[in-house]
Amino acid sequence: MTTAVLVQAQSNFGTDGLRGWIIDNVVPLGLLVVAVLLLWLGGGKGDNAGVMTRLGGVLVALALIGIAVSGAGVNIGSFIAGLFTSNG
Repeated sequence: MTTAVLVQAQSNFGTDGLRGWIIDNVVPLGLLVVAVLLLWLGGGKGDNAGVMTRLGGVLVALALIGIAVSGAGVNIGSFIAGLFTSNG
């Protein structure tokens, strides 16, 4: 019993491995799927305006993923909160 507790206390548990795997594998695969769907659904019909509209949504989603992955959300939140608070 004490050996199991000691081993558990010495090892670092976390989600860094899973987070890295998702960033390295799932995000690029998702981008590839979105690109193929955009080309297949809109490009084949000549609906270039529709493709560009959807591409704008994809860019917004990518920006949100970038903010979430980099950890910049805290800085952005405090900046926005600073716009509504007075310093003097």
